[in-house]
Formats: sequence, C-alpha cells, structure tokens
Amino acid sequence: MRVLVVDDSRAIRRIVSGMMKELGFEVTEAENGQEALDRLDEMERPDVVLVDWNMPEMDGLEFVRAVRANPQFTDLPLMMVTSETEMERMALALLAGANEYVMKPFDKCTIEDKLQLLGVER
Repeated sequence: MRVLVVDDSRAIRRIVSGMMKELGFEVTEAENGQEALDRLDEMERPDVVLVDWNMPEMDGLEFVRAVRANPQFTDLPLMMVTSETEMERMALALLAGANEYVMKPFDKCTIEDKLQLLGVER
C-alpha cells in the first residue's frame, strides 16, 4: 500500500509518515500541492493521499481541485489533515473532492479509523 503525505511542515510530515509506516504503508512525501502533483506524475499511483490545507505555492484545497480535475485521479482517496477547524472549511474541502477530513491534533487511531471509512486498509 502506498501513501502520499503532503505538508509544508517537516515535523508533521515525519509524524504522519511514521504513523503510516507503522500501518504498513510505503510513504512518499511532498512539501506543497505543486510538488505533490509532480509526485503523482512520477510515482506509482498511491492508495491514498493525506494533504494539509495551508501550504505555500499550492494549498491543499487547490491540490484537491487539481487532482479531481484529472480523470486519472477522480477516484483517488484524498484525506485533508489540517488545523482548519471551522465547519465551513470542512464543507468546502469535501465539496472540492476531499473524501475525509481530519483536524489536528490527531493520533494514529484517528487516521486508522478514517482509512477504514475510505476502504484503505491492510
């Protein structure tokens, strides 16, 4: 199983990547949405993408919209993992095409539960 972890914070990427490795995923990382789009072109298709909202160059919402605009990725599971806690923001992300939404701080159990809801599990 493969995951793409997208976050501009190196510390958060390490935490999330560590959790995903513990869950048996092969991890690829990106610092922002544009880099993540590049990674999607380079890597074998991931089973899920975990993406932060607030990032430079291309934020998570723009990334979700760009991914959903590509017919190759219309069914790629996308999980927003962000500090954005307002319901309006959550609704905006889901309307843009995110499949799940996790608010920081979170733990491995929360991520596992969301992956299960997405049908992405070992």
